[in-house]
This record gives sequence, structure tokens and C-alpha cells, in this order.
Amino acid sequence: MPPVQNYLRSHTTYGLRRAIRDIGTEARMSYRHWVAVRKAPRFLSSAPLKLNLGCGSNRRPGWVNIDLYHPDADLQLDLRRRWPFPDDSAAYIYSEHAFEHFEFSQEVPHVLAESLRVLQHGGVFDVGVPDTEWLIRGYGNPNHEYWRYTAGWHPASCETQMDHINYHFRQGEQHKYAWDEETLARSLQRSGFVSIARRLPDDNLDSEARKVGTLYMRAIKPGPAKQQD
Repeated sequence: MPPVQNYLRSHTTYGLRRAIRDIGTEARMSYRHWVAVRKAPRFLSSAPLKLNLGCGSNRRPGWVNIDLYHPDADLQLDLRRRWPFPDDSAAYIYSEHAFEHFEFSQEVPHVLAESLRVLQHGGVFDVGVPDTEWLIRGYGNPNHEYWRYTAGWHPASCETQMDHINYHFRQGEQHKYAWDEETLARSLQRSGFVSIARRLPDDNLDSEARKVGTLYMRAIKPGPAKQQD
């Protein structure tokens, strides 16, 4: 270990080093967002937009592919901040295995509020998250199908069922909340969405590798309120 790092490690706490690291991470994310905001107007000519949130490497032609961390995304936006899209400018918002990375009490309501704002009336919000009910039903039953699924996704350090549960809930420090159908539907309803329903995997939309173990739900932005005579 280099002398400077060795000195810092021996004279500071893990919590302090982590806080300093987090400040640097937030600064880098802020810069990426600033660049993306300035790039965003070039996509508005193709409105109504289709937004692919947290796209990773799963880019979709004809969509605005958004991912704060992936360099190949069209826009590296920080979705925790206001989105650089006008009201009613999107017809479809899709997110697969990204929503669980948002903190529940502040970030989830913000992402849903921004989604509702930029969607047109009748626009679709389509989300897929790890199915936590499936995991919970499998706990204590070594023959449950969930434990066969984990072999392809979870690291070798997961040895016990509780190891796997912790990884599902946290994925290191990346996952912020665990979702089931009832809880996700409640958040969507409270944010103003209607026609909320679980759906089957869609061959034309969802990743093949994610179809097993994912809870997919679809919701609609309601139409404008009717005027009273």
C-alpha cells in the first residue's frame, strides 16, 4: 500500500474515508448530469420521447437511453434531480432493474413525480424490479426454484440462504429498497398513476436474462381532469 494511503488508513476511521469517497462520487455525478442536461435538447425534436431509464448496456434504438454510470448511454443524467424534459413530452418510460437503486423515502417519490410530469396523458410507465416476494417464499426451502436462480447471479461469497437474501436486498451497497407487487402498486398509486397492473414478461421489451425473477408492472398517467359546466 502506498505510504499516503497507509497513513490515511491508520489515522482515519472507515466512516470518514467512506464519507470523503461519497463526496467525490457525488461531485463526479453532478458533473455528468451537468453535461447531460446540455445535451438533452437535441433529443427533443423527436418528441414524444421514449425514455429508457437505467439502461446499462441495454440500449434501445429510437429511445433516449439514460444511465448515470454507463458511458454508452445517450444521457448520463442523475435521475434524483429535475429531468431536462418538458412537461407532457414523453409517451413511454421504461426501467428494468434500476428502480431498486433509489432510496425509498425521497428518491422514489421524486423519480415517480418526474415520470408523471414528463409523460403525456395516457403515457405508459413500465418498470421491472427484483421480485422479493419470490425470494421470501423460498426462504427455508432448499428445493425452491429461487436458490437455483441465484447460481447465475449471486457471487460465490453467498453460501447460506441468508447470504443470498442480504445480497438480493443490498447487492453490496447498490440496492436501496426491496419491492413486491403490493408495495410497488401503492407507490405508483400514491404518485398519481392509474390502471396499475402486474404484467408478464414482454419478448419485445424486456431483457431475456431478466425475465426470471423480475416483477414487471405497468401504469398509466391519467388524462386531464374534466371541466365542470
